[in-house]
Amino acid sequence: MPRPRTHDPDIVLDAVESLAVVSGPASVTTRAVAAATGVSNGAIYHTFGSRSELLGRTWLRAARRFLALQTALVDDALDGPGKRDGVDAVVAAAEAPVAFAEKFPASARLLLTIERDELLGEAPESIATELADTDKVLVDLMIRLSRNMWGRADRRAVDVLNLCLVDLPTAILLRRNRFTNPPAPEQLRAAVRAVLALGPPP
Repeated sequence: MPRPRTHDPDIVLDAVESLAVVSGPASVTTRAVAAATGVSNGAIYHTFGSRSELLGRTWLRAARRFLALQTALVDDALDGPGKRDGVDAVVAAAEAPVAFAEKFPASARLLLTIERDELLGEAPESIATELADTDKVLVDLMIRLSRNMWGRADRRAVDVLNLCLVDLPTAILLRRNRFTNPPAPEQLRAAVRAVLALGPPP
C-alpha cells in the first residue's frame, strides 16, 4: 500500500519552475528542490520517481495551464456573451501568451522561454504520451480555427494558423521579452489580422 502524501505536489512543481527560469534547467536537482520546499528527497522521489519525471510533470503542468487558458479565450470569442468572429478568435488565441504571463508568470517563463528539449532532453517514457497529447491539443485548436475561418483544415490552411499562433507571438513577444511593452500586443494583433486577410493558398 503506497504511503500517503504529506505535501502538496504543486509546491514542488512551483520550486522546479522557479529554479529552472532563474538559474537554468541544470540547477534543478532533487537536493535543490528539497532545500527550496522543505520536502525531503525521499518524499520527492516517492511522488515523482526521478528527476526526469519531475521536470516532465513541471512542463506538463505549464503546458496544460497555457492550453486551457488559450482554449478558453477562443471559446469566449466564438461562443461567449460578446460573440465575435473567427478573426477575433484567432487574435485572442495569438494573444494567449500575454494573458498567460499575467496569470502564471513562472509557468509562462518556463514554457515560453525555455526550449522543451533543453529542459527535458529525451522525454521519459512515463510522460511521453502525455506530452504528445498536449501537442495534439494545439493542433486540434488550429484545425478548429481554420475550419471556422475558411471551412477547410488542410495543411496549408493550418499552417497559416501556426504562423499566427506560434511564429508571430514568438517573434514579436518572446524573443525580446516584450510582454510588458505596450506596443507589442498591438503589433501582434495587427500582424495576425494582416496574415488572416491574405488567407491560405488555394
